[in-house]
Amino acid sequence: MTLAQRALERLQAWPDLMVGPASCGTGRALRSVRDEIVHFHSARDVDLHLTRRAIQRFHYDLAGSSAIHLLPGSCWVTVHLDCEADVDLLLSLVSIALKAHQTPPADEGEPRLTGCNFHRVTVLPRDAVAGG
Repeated sequence: MTLAQRALERLQAWPDLMVGPASCGTGRALRSVRDEIVHFHSARDVDLHLTRRAIQRFHYDLAGSSAIHLLPGSCWVTVHLDCEADVDLLLSLVSIALKAHQTPPADEGEPRLTGCNFHRVTVLPRDAVAGG
């Protein structure tokens, strides 16, 4: 079982999430009553709809993680699953995303990328990034 499959299996048990096809056309999605929250694109890559406000609030912490890839202008973050700790990180971020999606988004007046980050982010293995 891949790390993404393991994460999907754990998240499917959450009462606030429903499984279906991802709106981007690739992979499975988990959605709340209001929005799509997670897209599982591959065995290791997951896009998470955090909201702009949540990304701004946690930007420093998100940018400091080698598992997280931010795309300017996107309210989605890409999580690369390399180990069990990344799965735990994803589950924690899904909890934050669910909370963030309980409040309707404020109109911030600036154009933003719509849709998840699939095909917009290239994820390199951590050892390649670290130079090893």
